[in-house]
Amino acid sequence: MEILTVTEQQHQEDLQRLRRLRPIDDDFMRCLFKDNIPLAEFVLRIITDKPDLVITDCETQKDMKRLAGARSICLDAYGTDLAGKRYDLEIQREDKGADPHRARYHSSVMDIENLHSGQEFTELPDTYTIFIIEKDFYGLGEAVYPIEKINLVTGKSFEDGQHILYVNGEYRGDSNIGKLMHDFNCTKADDMNFEPLAERTRYLKENPKGVQEMCKVMEDMRNESLKEGIKEGMKEGMKEAALRMLSAGKYAFDEIANISGLSLDEVKKLKADQTI
Repeated sequence: MEILTVTEQQHQEDLQRLRRLRPIDDDFMRCLFKDNIPLAEFVLRIITDKPDLVITDCETQKDMKRLAGARSICLDAYGTDLAGKRYDLEIQREDKGADPHRARYHSSVMDIENLHSGQEFTELPDTYTIFIIEKDFYGLGEAVYPIEKINLVTGKSFEDGQHILYVNGEYRGDSNIGKLMHDFNCTKADDMNFEPLAERTRYLKENPKGVQEMCKVMEDMRNESLKEGIKEGMKEGMKEAALRMLSAGKYAFDEIANISGLSLDEVKKLKADQTI
């Protein structure tokens, strides 16, 4: 029997995983839209019901952090149309990833990113935050749940240009959105309705160059997870050291911070948690 090296074994596991991946899986979706404006445009036309929508650029894994100290986010797919409107397309496998507060934050970060010093507030572009969720988030069987602000007194739209769409990944109605959600859940290109999506899926799963590209993405994600695990382990070690010093009762907070590597606020919080 052939004995595989660790690297070869991981590669074989990646190939097996690749066969199971669907467009609704985040790590596959990021490659679907990478350098592929026509596909992003095709999908957004169906979801927004704008058949004449023209996308001028699209980035995958777009990092956004405009304010120092603010939580950064990485957008799955970020596009701009001919009219300057911005689109954030997010894949959310679990309901917790589609919490309304998250949608609000994504929308607000796009606002910060797109209004520069000296510009008027009226120059803010319209934004579309789109969550494609594997399950029916609201449980009402609708294909898309548009979220819009309204004036509760007048009953009219607030007209602030902010649009949030929740797309039901379970929807299978006889419409373009139903066919698209079917395709988003397919593992095989031959089972898909739409050729643009099937063609890209076929490339990433069957073409040697596409397979290599996907394997590189999976390897990068594995390495990133390892780095995060190491960082988390180091952080826990720092907390353990701080807790021992706090228990000893011989060290000032600033001394504990300097020795453990934690911030002064983190040390104070550990102390507060000890007294609860």
